[in-house]
Amino acid sequence: MPMTKKEIEWFRNLLLAKRQALAGDANHLEDEAVRKSKDEAATTDISNFADLGTDNYEQEFDLSMLEHQSQTLRQIDEALERIENKSFGICDSCGKAIPKARLAVKPHARFCISCLSKQEETGF
Repeated sequence: MPMTKKEIEWFRNLLLAKRQALAGDANHLEDEAVRKSKDEAATTDISNFADLGTDNYEQEFDLSMLEHQSQTLRQIDEALERIENKSFGICDSCGKAIPKARLAVKPHARFCISCLSKQEETGF
């Protein structure tokens, strides 16, 4: 059953809210990574190798999280584009409707659960 205009608007607002929250988190992570890099450069000496290792790990973790959030932001933008071109909520693989319950949890989903499972099984 096709989505109503009200449902589409609800999903658009959900996507925009998630986008705003993630963008704020991404900016914070980026600021933290830059700050840690500067702090590390300013305080590096040979007696602090353990601290340096911890700092490097934390910086790598922050950068990994930043990359994940950037990827999710791109997926949210793509979902907003699908709303505009009226293909939102349609599985990219089989062309069937993605259940609204799935979209409520992951509104940027591109695949129904069945197609996602098949992709995971085949590694694509």
